Amino acid sequence: MSIKKPLVIDQPKVGKLIRELRLLTGLTQEQFAAVLGVTYPTVNRWENGRAKPSPLGMQKIEQKLYEMGEQGEELLNKYLIN
Repeated sequence: MSIKKPLVIDQPKVGKLIRELRLLTGLTQEQFAAVLGVTYPTVNRWENGRAKPSPLGMQKIEQKLYEMGEQGEELLNKYLIN
């Protein structure tokens, strides 16, 4: 059993990744927050760079990216720190 390494993304890029993911899924901030199990103001703060998702929040975002298949993988690679 391998331990999965958490995503590492620069703070300014996290908000851009979240906004782009949300727009690709066609969700409002309110709808996206409901999908992730967080509040609307939380998603708003993430997108505006005023807060960074918790490790659990990042896991949920990563899960959404993988659910999107190739499109999600491309988006992840665009923002991931190598």
